[in-house]
Amino acid sequence: MTDSAAVLSPPTHPVEPRRPVYVLVAVCCVTALVGWLVQHRAHGGALVPPANRVPLYLSTLALEGGLVLYVVRAGLRGRPLQELIGGRWRSALDVLRDVVLAALAWVAWGFLERGLAWLGGHAATPAVGSILPTRPIEIALWIVLSLAAGFTEELVFRGYLMRELSAMTRSRPAGLVLQAVLFGIAHGYQGVAAMLRITLIGLGFGLLAFRLRSLRAAMLAHAWTDIAAGLLRG
Repeated sequence: MTDSAAVLSPPTHPVEPRRPVYVLVAVCCVTALVGWLVQHRAHGGALVPPANRVPLYLSTLALEGGLVLYVVRAGLRGRPLQELIGGRWRSALDVLRDVVLAALAWVAWGFLERGLAWLGGHAATPAVGSILPTRPIEIALWIVLSLAAGFTEELVFRGYLMRELSAMTRSRPAGLVLQAVLFGIAHGYQGVAAMLRITLIGLGFGLLAFRLRSLRAAMLAHAWTDIAAGLLRG
């Protein structure tokens, strides 16, 4: 644990302007709407998988980068990014600890997801299947994109939004739940059932980040989850 990680603990009142929070909430809602439209097209048989997913992956990487830039400039307003992440690794022991905790979180989520699948089933929707990699270049870019998503989404949801929503509501549990709900909504293109599962992931990663006062382990577990979703499907 580092002193700089204390920023993950919400203050009594918001210390940053609320506008960036509202903008990010709006982005999640717009993403949910677009996802619903994509699902509607898919169920109508109108969704055609792209022959080349590289442009999609590159544009998504650009979007991830834009989100990080927005949080840094509009949300943190010049404060060090490391404060939001929870500081840097200071020793090999720190790295090992986070890797082990991330692996345990990833395995635990895998068992939970299998249990949920056994209860209700969760076949991938056409929209999800259409974006998964099939060629070597797509697989390589998928791994890069998964690493970027692990960093960006943990930074935005478990770092910035969880802190600010906790401060705005003056309740850490409320901030934890609200960021998880927004995380699920932002993945609306995967369907309602997947949104519920992803909300649970958001809760789990939020608890992990809150307990450790660091986003590092959650970032690793998130990236591994996304990589596995693309490479170990079926």
